[in-house]
Order: sequence, then C-alpha cells, then structure tokens
Amino acid sequence: MPELSRRRALTAAAVVAGAPFAAATAARAAEPHHDSHGGSHDPHGSHGSPESFDEVYRGRRIQGRPATGGGHHHGGGYAVYVDGVELHVMRNADGSWISVVSHYDPVSTPRAAARAAVDELQGARLEPFPAG
Repeated sequence: MPELSRRRALTAAAVVAGAPFAAATAARAAEPHHDSHGGSHDPHGSHGSPESFDEVYRGRRIQGRPATGGGHHHGGGYAVYVDGVELHVMRNADGSWISVVSHYDPVSTPRAAARAAVDELQGARLEPFPAG
C-alpha cells in the first residue's frame, strides 16, 4: 500500500471540502432558465423584467410592474407598491432583490420583496420614501 504523502492528503481534503459547493453549482445549473419572452423571472438578471403581479397578501394589496420613465433605476425599471404606496426595491448584481424595508434579506423576486415588506411591517402603514 503506498504511503500517504502530504500533497495527497491536502488534495483529498480539498476535494472533500469542495464537494458541497460543486453539488450546489450543478443543481443550480440544472434549474430551468426562461428568457423574457417566456414571462418567467431570469434569476441572473441578464434579460428582461419580472412578471407583473397584483394580489392581496395578508390583507395588504401588493402590486408590481415594469416601471415607465421616472429616472429612478435602482429597481431595474420595476415598481412595487404596498397598499398603493411605492416600496423602493433594488436589484442586486446577483439577480436577487432587496427593499428599503427588508434591506438585509435579499429575495428572488420583487413579489417576494413585497411579501417580506408586509411581513416586516406587521400591520404598520408603509410611509412614502422621500425621493432624493
């Protein structure tokens, strides 16, 4: 039986440590990606805009749609509203979304950002965010 060298031990440790990351990357690569023509959200943010939505979540009306004009581009050209008050959202470089209410908890879609804001507000009214 060959003797275990330091180099082989370190290589084996690196392979074992990297296995979960390789599995996660392979699983993410296997997920279906739709273009903007299919109407699905592109999780990598490379094409198009998420779908519009209008629903009641926990008794609050949340809406989202592509924004027109305005010049405020942090939301990637997308506007979100809670009970008619704009919830400022921003798309991160990795395709995730954050809002002014749940800034440190990125989510996958603007709809999820609106729902997270409603959860965080716990019934409180969303106050308009002053445009700078």
